[in-house]
Amino acid sequence: MQDQVFPDEGHFGRIFYNNARLSALGIPQIAAVMGPCVAGGAYLPVMCDKYVMVEGASMFLAGPALVKAAIGQEVDLETLGGATTHNAISGTADYHEPNDKAALERIRKLVDNLPQPHDSPFNRIESKNPNYRSDDLLSAVPENGGQYDIREIIARFTDESEFDEYKATYGKTLVCGHARIGGFKVGIVANQKLIVKTETGEMQMGGVIYNDSADKAARFIMNCNQDRIPLIFIHDVNGFMVGREAEWAGIAKDGAKMVQAVSNSVVPKISLVIGGSYGAGNYAMSGRAYSPRFLYAWPTAKIAVMGGAQAANVLADIKLARVKDVTPEQRKVIVDETKAVYEKQSDPRYAAARLWIDEIIDPPQTRDVLIRSLEICANQPQLPALNFGILQV
Repeated sequence: MQDQVFPDEGHFGRIFYNNARLSALGIPQIAAVMGPCVAGGAYLPVMCDKYVMVEGASMFLAGPALVKAAIGQEVDLETLGGATTHNAISGTADYHEPNDKAALERIRKLVDNLPQPHDSPFNRIESKNPNYRSDDLLSAVPENGGQYDIREIIARFTDESEFDEYKATYGKTLVCGHARIGGFKVGIVANQKLIVKTETGEMQMGGVIYNDSADKAARFIMNCNQDRIPLIFIHDVNGFMVGREAEWAGIAKDGAKMVQAVSNSVVPKISLVIGGSYGAGNYAMSGRAYSPRFLYAWPTAKIAVMGGAQAANVLADIKLARVKDVTPEQRKVIVDETKAVYEKQSDPRYAAARLWIDEIIDPPQTRDVLIRSLEICANQPQLPALNFGILQV
């Protein structure tokens, strides 16, 4: 029977070829796995643009029996390829739904995100006010750089305070999802400042971009480009994760993937710096060098290659490396001088004076500013052709 389904150009492999070609042509493909999805069939939902997986469903290249026969490993169905595995651990699926009905509702939402054929290149409907007060934003970001939930901020300027999160249990130090602002469908990429715990038990620091969060954001950015959805980046980022484990996991290639996606985006990008925006994190979140249409900052913003305290200590160590018998008082003078320079140059007023940002805005005015910016972007009659180049994988 294999000679009737496998080797010829019109046989099973053609399905995956067609998946790839349809995606390149901009034809949307949405897959929902509601039961077993095994072997070659497991590639089909992964080759689609959006992948919904239902609790109780399973997907794997080889089931538990074949895995045991092939490599001697004993593993249960859920651990090997259940919905939690592919949403929270592997990050293969995009949305984890509790049942078939919820999965169908999710598909309706995904279809609602698709671009509509009209004069504007972007999806817009009637605007609706948020459910929460914008004045709450005045105290949203702790002055000492402490923890907060970015979703609470997003809820203060999206229509009806709704936010449809993408891969919510994977790559949790970056929050990605769809919302409407002033009726415009937008994609939001925001740094999460809470300390989070992964499904495998790893603790991750808020404001840091890890391998999984960079990978998630890159895919989300590409999806928004495919669907012609403007992107809003909300910065409070310390940078990418460092250290042995991060390097072994390929943080440079995963970070490069996100930077590549941001660089080659053709939809409008709007950046909002609400806290720190440091180093390569600024680049990945569409800082000034990555041509956002607009770049705004709250008074709480800080923009620099790194924080003042960290920079001061590093530079002091470099300056004093060849100096003998340095007293603590002498070292403190160098640290304080360097820190003062960094504090001055990272102030949003310093950036605004040099046109590195377009405007320092009052936090409660964020929604109005974003709507005005989206309305300006909507005057663009058409978008350039999409080409992301060679991605690191």
